[in-house]
Amino acid sequence: MRVAVFSTKSYDRQFLTAANDGRHTLTFLEPRLTRETLSLATGHDAVCLFVNDEGSAENLTKLHELGVRLIALRSAGFNHVDLATAEELGMTVARVPAYSPYSVAEHTVALMLTLNRKIHRAHNRVREANFSLDGLLGFDMRGRTIGVIGTGKIGRCTLDILQGFGCTLLAYDPFPNDDVTASYVDLPTLFAESDIITLHCPLTPDTFHLINSDSVAQMKKGVMIINTSRGALVETQAVIDGLKERRIGYLGLDVYEEEADLFFENLSDYIIQDDQFMRLTTFPNVIITGHQAFFTEEALRAIAETTVDNITQFEDGEVTDSNRVTAAQHRR
Repeated sequence: MRVAVFSTKSYDRQFLTAANDGRHTLTFLEPRLTRETLSLATGHDAVCLFVNDEGSAENLTKLHELGVRLIALRSAGFNHVDLATAEELGMTVARVPAYSPYSVAEHTVALMLTLNRKIHRAHNRVREANFSLDGLLGFDMRGRTIGVIGTGKIGRCTLDILQGFGCTLLAYDPFPNDDVTASYVDLPTLFAESDIITLHCPLTPDTFHLINSDSVAQMKKGVMIINTSRGALVETQAVIDGLKERRIGYLGLDVYEEEADLFFENLSDYIIQDDQFMRLTTFPNVIITGHQAFFTEEALRAIAETTVDNITQFEDGEVTDSNRVTAAQHRR
């Protein structure tokens, strides 16, 4: 099959080329898929998209007119694709439902520890020969209550790691899992009792801005919030207000709701126009990483292999049910 691979970096080319092993013709394209760039898919049977590519109804319709029949996602999330339109057009959407849940879980805990022990601030001080400990006081993780929202594979891996710290673990998920080593509670209870809250759920209409001014008001003063899942789970202005009011004591983000024009690019020579994002960077108790939680060798290899397998299965007639995404899934 001829596949136009959008939003590619050098590491995408490396891992996808190795996984493909000559099976398909891959055209690597640096631009994101947008209304302005979709014509680059001309002459291809499929497009391969990443998290910030725009799979809108308009774009899918035009891709269909160009002859594209498969949307192969290099991600577990699929909220950036209009699935209803894809179904109407007879286009197949396939994703990577699991790659390395450990990669995201470990990054999640790394953010917790960095914020707690002020590793980022201590590092900068030592480089300037400042060995003062003032302002670097942390707390023992052992005995703290941590609320995990979403107990899929990544959420469960995160719980397993935190269990080793001796934390009290709470969990919320509309579809509870019997294997989870945590106490399931409702969201108000989780918000009220957790010292640390970490998000591991998909972005759906029900979870959009799950962290908002109302939910922040229910949380403990000084709560730590971590989001390594989807940016729009968190309402940016609500957490800015929470930080200013000191209701939120720590914030760790690997995703951001308006990240599409920021992340995965070197913008060091540009003036960033997103005022809310820049406000977040001024807080000493906020850490932002550029959507890198998934970024390990094991994860990239698994993503590439599953993506290529999905393309091959489509060419052979049917994509595995667990990898194919339907509009019904998006409505859940």
